[in-house]
Amino acid sequence: MRKPIIAGNWKMYKTLAEAEDFVAKLKEKQVDHNKVETVICAPALFLNQLVQASKGTFISIGAQTMHEEKEGAFTGEISGHQLQDLGVNYVVIGHSERRQYFNETDDAVNKKVQAAFDYQLTPIICVGETLEQREQNETENIVSNQVMAALEGVSEENVKNSIIAYEPIWAIGTGKTATADDANDVCQAIRETILDGFGEEVASSVRIQYGGSVNPGNIEELLSKEHIDGALVGGASLQVESFVKLLEVAENV
Repeated sequence: MRKPIIAGNWKMYKTLAEAEDFVAKLKEKQVDHNKVETVICAPALFLNQLVQASKGTFISIGAQTMHEEKEGAFTGEISGHQLQDLGVNYVVIGHSERRQYFNETDDAVNKKVQAAFDYQLTPIICVGETLEQREQNETENIVSNQVMAALEGVSEENVKNSIIAYEPIWAIGTGKTATADDANDVCQAIRETILDGFGEEVASSVRIQYGGSVNPGNIEELLSKEHIDGALVGGASLQVESFVKLLEVAENV
């Protein structure tokens, strides 16, 4: 059985003091790591402090992006080598905001995924369609193509250890969310894409999250679906109380 994974994506929110206070409060909660995986993807500025603060707890720390190169003249970037050195465990790759605002391409996503594994980082690979693509019934085709582009040249073992996050672009930060059935249908299509490309063992092992206005009111129905193994959460991850409610539901799936 696939362990649920709830990952909070803080985006460009919080000061260092607020981030440290959040982790301090979260550590006090009783969360069973054997039942649910807990990840906080924080701004790069805070990663070192949060890694130190969460050592020995159920909390893992992730970055929100990375560069594909180990080092070089890439002003403002952060590498997988640097993240590994800090003790970071996860990294979000290909989030729609990175694709939309920072021109991140499928090719760049693929290079970053491979680099993440080079440095023992687990990639949370984001895929999703626009509202226009959805209205033209292109969702499954778009998402499947993004998945295979991201995983091109990646070994079966590494694919098994990847996290795929289905995030419909039209649902992120809008308050809109796909119905649980619709989200499950797309997550099933992602799993079938991986089945075609990498085989049954890989497809049954890889965990697929849903993201897009996930909150305590819809998390239970989402996680009840066969192909949804967790959530990549934006706004509901910014407050300890709402984030813990998501974890509590995931513990009891």
